[in-house]
Amino acid sequence: MKKLLWILILASNFAWGQMPDISNVWLNNSKPYIGTIGDRGQPLKLKVNISEQNKKNDQEYFVSGYSLVDDNYAKYEGKITITKYRDAKRKGVVFGDYELAEEAKGKHSGTFKGKFIYTFKWNKKTEKIEGQYIEFIGDWKSYDGTLDFKTRLKNQ
Repeated sequence: MKKLLWILILASNFAWGQMPDISNVWLNNSKPYIGTIGDRGQPLKLKVNISEQNKKNDQEYFVSGYSLVDDNYAKYEGKITITKYRDAKRKGVVFGDYELAEEAKGKHSGTFKGKFIYTFKWNKKTEKIEGQYIEFIGDWKSYDGTLDFKTRLKNQ
């Protein structure tokens, strides 16, 4: 009976384990994510200035920053949500969703929405993450509904 109780306690601790705070990952070493928007592959930059883990849901991160396409600069706020995590001995992969809402400032502001993948390698000797790769794939839709573009962003 004691063994069964011990196993149940251990299993419950594992099930409700805390996700480590990786909010600094989304900051991308203070560099913007670069990519494209639309059919013609117009250059797009997305900078994350603030990233905080949600205290009530450790799988969710609140982010804010700005987007830049040509001369269109827009501040945004939103969230990044982890939906799946896969770990191998030296490589980890994190999957999830993102939704970012730009300030409503006319025809060229809207929302970014899609999926992301974050891969990294773990160096056992230095106990640090190396070789990070983050990619955001989704859509941007204008608030007035007249514009809808595919987007693709990655870290530098």
